[in-house]
Amino acid sequence: MGLYAAAAGVLAGVESRQGSIKGLVYSSNFQNVKQLYALVCETQRYSAVLDAVIASAGLLRAEKKLRPHLAKVLVYELLLGKGFRGGGGRWKALLGRHQARLKAELARLKVHRGVSRNEDLLEVGSRPGPASQLPRFVRVNTLKTCSDDVVDYFKRQGFSYQGRASSLDDLRALKGKHFLLDSLMPELLVFPAQTDLHEHPLYRAGHLILQDRASCLPAMLLDPPPGSHVIDACAAPGNKTSHLAALLKNQGSLPLTWMPSGWHPWPRCWPGLASLAVSWLRRTSWRSPPRIRATVRSTTSCWILPAVARRLVYSTCSLCQEENEDVVRDALQQNPGAFRLAPALPAWPHRGLSTFPGAEHCLRASPETTLSGGFFVAVIERVKVPSSASQAKASAPERTPSPAPKRKKRQQRAAAGACTPPCT
Repeated sequence: MGLYAAAAGVLAGVESRQGSIKGLVYSSNFQNVKQLYALVCETQRYSAVLDAVIASAGLLRAEKKLRPHLAKVLVYELLLGKGFRGGGGRWKALLGRHQARLKAELARLKVHRGVSRNEDLLEVGSRPGPASQLPRFVRVNTLKTCSDDVVDYFKRQGFSYQGRASSLDDLRALKGKHFLLDSLMPELLVFPAQTDLHEHPLYRAGHLILQDRASCLPAMLLDPPPGSHVIDACAAPGNKTSHLAALLKNQGSLPLTWMPSGWHPWPRCWPGLASLAVSWLRRTSWRSPPRIRATVRSTTSCWILPAVARRLVYSTCSLCQEENEDVVRDALQQNPGAFRLAPALPAWPHRGLSTFPGAEHCLRASPETTLSGGFFVAVIERVKVPSSASQAKASAPERTPSPAPKRKKRQQRAAAGACTPPCT
């Protein structure tokens, strides 16, 4: 599949709520993930502008076989992007027939809005904000290397190591070729915003994982010791899963589940299960809170079901109360006395919303408060660990009771009579 067709497919998937941009890009199997992700994000950012230009130029009326999402990607590349890549093929020829009209409509739109730059056409919410100025967080893959060796490698490349960060201000002040060690996570390095490491030898060799700071919280808080049995209930594209594997030191079990069509109940007993990591990735429309509430709350039993789990981490890449505090509160209410909300990272500055007693033990993250993406994490612990006898009883399959002896003998005699030929 070509770049433009792949980008159009991702945009269509996002619009139909099949997943996030990042998840759909990784599952597209397109070889150059960075290129595809950048094209989709920029096309999405200018979506309203592109819709207006395409409609005014009558492009879809003139080219009836051209699908709307593909048209949007192609017009972005023609008017706002870097031009058609790889020669453009038939798409360049197709758009060439409408190039003059499309450019004229873009110029007319600028005059109408009284702006001169393309970026000034963006709505306030679509312009680069705090998220675009976030530091570049890089997790060291401890299955292949260690933080000290990575730090030495960057120092030999001319980077200046500033030691461990002591506050968020240290992260905000990063510039040029300076980098730090995160204040909370010993395997997380921090570089200035917009640092591009996609072509770095250590990244390409799998020694570095480009992972947001907040995204590292679930595995760190679950903290499974080597040899544990851990379930990652929503593993895509896999950054948190690889973090769990590193903490386990590749010892134990880590079955993965990626369920884009929704949630499915877990078995009631997983022998020896020590911990469960759950990341809620399925997105619903923020414009219909009742639907969100029904959809999200219906999943709570799915991640509480494992009867022998000792520790659970529930995380989302959302800041919506319906997906976060409400889910945790309902799960605890549905299992009174069985689980408790464990205190997590007292030094973390952004806590859960005060919607129920103990919600302050939950963690929130945002570009403004923690210099990371929007995130929510809750750590839930079992109050009393089930005994081995109760685990065995819970995992034993139910057996159908055998019929009473007399009834069984009568059935055997009747069967024998049916097989015996009649007397003559």
